[in-house]
Amino acid sequence: MGIDAVTLMAMAVFEDARASRRNAEVTRLAALMREASSVVALTGAGVSVPSGIPDFRSPGTGLWTRVDPMEVAHIDSFREDPERFWSFYSERFAALTEKEPNGAHRALARLERRGLLDAVITQNIDLLHRAAGSEEVVEVHGSIARCRCLECGGFVPLADARARAAADPHGIPRCERCGAPLKPDVVLFGELLPSVAMARAEELSEGADVLLCVGSSLEVHPVAGLPLITHGRGGKVAIITRGPTPLDDIADVRLSGDVVEELDALLAELDDEHRG
Repeated sequence: MGIDAVTLMAMAVFEDARASRRNAEVTRLAALMREASSVVALTGAGVSVPSGIPDFRSPGTGLWTRVDPMEVAHIDSFREDPERFWSFYSERFAALTEKEPNGAHRALARLERRGLLDAVITQNIDLLHRAAGSEEVVEVHGSIARCRCLECGGFVPLADARARAAADPHGIPRCERCGAPLKPDVVLFGELLPSVAMARAEELSEGADVLLCVGSSLEVHPVAGLPLITHGRGGKVAIITRGPTPLDDIADVRLSGDVVEELDALLAELDDEHRG
């Protein structure tokens, strides 16, 4: 059965209203950023989804809906069965090294170059913010750039670790000095976040007049507490992500469309203000 004319008209009115609300939110966010002395971005897995990297928690598609993170991404799992750990992560890290920054990464880098963004705090380990040109990137969950030995403290680049894994009969990259399994320099479940990175993230959040939360579910602590720091100090919180978050009620601006489209719209609005 086809859609009648009344229904089509109602749908068109609804879409027009939604577009109008979205445009108003983008305009408000651009104005807040223009007035701010400090703007900081906080990004999560959703910012890398357009690059072909699946997120962790979306129903049906999130990585942790298909794999139990306690079995493959917990520090105890690494210590107890490094072979199983690396059989899972070798393939994942290989895939990550082939990904390219998307429009959301590039938009944030462009905002930084224009002096409208001070830094990016990211939960992502994929290095794509750096690849896009962002200069101050605070990686609170570590990154895939290197692996380390938990026994003697040595570090090696990821490429070296992958080569050692390929040469090892059990697929485990090992430390050349002590022979212990190497661990990716990323934060696993059961580990504390790097203190220096978290201290810097908290400092940036405390000083931010506007905190842009892009592509994050804002469910993973302690990072999910950063917007509360900004809000508590009187700063504005803007949330740009699909789906609800636990902090929507404190958001001064809420955009729920595709992160690339929303950030492109923000850039266009800022460009219009600049020309004006």
